[in-house]
Amino acid sequence: MGVMSGPYVIRGSVSLPEAELMWRFSRSSGPGGQHVNTSDSQVELRFDLGATDALPEVWKARALERLAGRLVGGVVSVRASEHRSQWRNRETAAVRLAALLAEATAPPPKPRIKRKIPRGINERRLREKKQRGETKRGRSGRDW
Repeated sequence: MGVMSGPYVIRGSVSLPEAELMWRFSRSSGPGGQHVNTSDSQVELRFDLGATDALPEVWKARALERLAGRLVGGVVSVRASEHRSQWRNRETAAVRLAALLAEATAPPPKPRIKRKIPRGINERRLREKKQRGETKRGRSGRDW
C-alpha cells in the first residue's frame, strides 16, 4: 500500500506521536458489495490524552478541559468509516484527531473590550428611528 502520510501536525512543531496511537478495526456499515463482509474497513483511533508527553503541559490541560465531554478515562476516540478502504479511513481518522486536538489546544480568544458608543452615532440612530416612525405614522389614513 505505501507509507501513511504522517506525521500529523497539531500546531507548530507538535505532532501526533505514532507510538501513542491505538488503532482498532471493525466491519463498516454501508455499501461495499461482496467485499464488505470480509474486510475490517471501519477505523477507531484512540489517543491517551491524559498520559501523553507529546503535548506541552499548558496545551494538555487546555485540551483535557475542553474535551472533557468526549474523554473516557483520559482517552479521546475518533471513528472513520466513510471510505471503502481501511487505508483511507486510517488517514481520515488521523487527520480528524489532529484537527480536534488543534482546536482543543488553541489559545483562548482575547477578551472583548467594552467601548462607549460615540454620542454622534447614538444621536443619528435616534434621529433615524424618529424619522422612520414619522413615515409610518404618515401612512395611516386618519386625515382623509
